[in-house]
Amino acid sequence: MARRKKYEEEHENHERWLVSYADFITLLFAFFVVMYAISSVNEGKYRILSSSLGIAFGGVAAKTEAIKDPVSQNAPILPLPMPTPAQRANEAVVKREKARMTSIARDILKAMAPLVSQGKVRVTQTNRGVSVEINASVLFAPGEAKLNAQSEAALRAVAQVLKDVDNDIQVEGHTDNTPINNSMFPSNWELSAVRASSVVRLFLASGVAEKRLVAMGHGANLPVDSNDTTEGRLRNRRVQLMILSGVPDVVTEVPVTAED
Repeated sequence: MARRKKYEEEHENHERWLVSYADFITLLFAFFVVMYAISSVNEGKYRILSSSLGIAFGGVAAKTEAIKDPVSQNAPILPLPMPTPAQRANEAVVKREKARMTSIARDILKAMAPLVSQGKVRVTQTNRGVSVEINASVLFAPGEAKLNAQSEAALRAVAQVLKDVDNDIQVEGHTDNTPINNSMFPSNWELSAVRASSVVRLFLASGVAEKRLVAMGHGANLPVDSNDTTEGRLRNRRVQLMILSGVPDVVTEVPVTAED
């Protein structure tokens, strides 16, 4: 009987390696799960995983330390909301309007290519629409508001682009801070307003709908450069065309080139 008992004990010890092997496999699986959870930084998933592992190995749910947030450590982590159909539709409208405004800017660049190359005209796309900044020296003689023949040809080319779109157009006149006081223009306010009106009248004559046009005079109140230098004053004397976007918050200001 003693020999049989010894044999049974040896047989039982021989199969205990399966227990160690199962423990090793379980730990290896847990290691890869933890590595995966760490690779995708998500506090919610980390807490769930940590609690599940604690329970699976016979303990209690583990207490996890909150991930430090530079804004607030106590802010709840919420899932990102899915865009609604209305939001997706609005995004599509914004994208189409952005592309349309870029196309308008490109056509204006082509119409005024010689002046753009000389630095006399700047075209940019902003959150308001397309901005066309034209140096006043191209359009008018000093202290006058009558368009010269060269500028009329360039503006008529722009009008051909604008008459086929339905965007509203603001024509804004600007001066430097050098005072003017004569029988026709008592101040820079009158000069800037009449210059803007001269451009509006040319657009009307070229077929742009009157209801889309607004003339505005800003005088010297909105400089884009310093009035302390000759070059700065030259740039501040300008007429700016704003082709207003149908969706006001399309894009931030970016330069527009012919390659766009």
